[in-house]
Amino acid sequence: MTRDILVLGGAGVDTTVYVPALPLAYRDTYHVPPVADRLGNTGAGVALGCHALGLDVAFADLVGDDPQGALVRHALRDVHCAWGLAAAGTRRSVLLVGPDGRRTSLHDARATPGERLPRELYAGVRARHVHVSIMDFCRHVYPDLDGVPVSTDLHDWDGVSDYHRDFAHRSDLVFLSAAGLADPVATMRGILSGGRAHTVVCTRGADGCLVLTRDSGVRAFPAAPLPGPVADSNGAGDAFVSGFLYGTLRGRPLEERVRLGATAGAHACTVAGTHESPITEALLLSRSAT
Repeated sequence: MTRDILVLGGAGVDTTVYVPALPLAYRDTYHVPPVADRLGNTGAGVALGCHALGLDVAFADLVGDDPQGALVRHALRDVHCAWGLAAAGTRRSVLLVGPDGRRTSLHDARATPGERLPRELYAGVRARHVHVSIMDFCRHVYPDLDGVPVSTDLHDWDGVSDYHRDFAHRSDLVFLSAAGLADPVATMRGILSGGRAHTVVCTRGADGCLVLTRDSGVRAFPAAPLPGPVADSNGAGDAFVSGFLYGTLRGRPLEERVRLGATAGAHACTVAGTHESPITEALLLSRSAT
């Protein structure tokens, strides 16, 4: 059986706190709306988003033998998953979300030096595409993926940190955010010249995205219209990646892939807790067709 996409690494638990302002001024106590624990982190977002869009998804990751790990496994129960044990426990983030939907993430990676994603969790999976999360324990998987298109998301890479460089230069399709970049175009060109990528996509929030391929120069695309007020920007990037990968695996042209990603990202911004209520295939296609 050949699946559409295999996602490696990147599930955890997000504790979301809606705060009155960001940055949050010091005060001894703030009374906030109900605090929620939800499935989070980028790999889980892409796996669940692609599954919601009708793709056949497999997912492999390390989680802890703890309540957070149980939450992750339950939230991904409808996806074909293979789990290994994370010695330090399940990754967690505390997300402070302001009234305008912007967020600050306090991330606890629970990293264990030398930990690796066991080969037996993913080597037997046949997939048309593999998406690798930038977990240190996934860094070694690339030789096992020879011949299969690979994507990754560098998130808010600053273009300098060595941690991200392996992922940037060993993937065919690279996503990243402009948030931490002094010169997004220069960084995109560096990824193309330094590695094997054929396409680099740099998201810019409300300003849309930039796309650079080996066949063309940098192209700018607008953001999709928001279907409603911004509620929470958490997960918007994962939704964009899910929509873009959906279009890629359905053989859509670049312009359509960008539109699908932008539509999914815009939808995610208007849905609080988007990892547990991802955009559906029918909704994505209906909105992207307009």
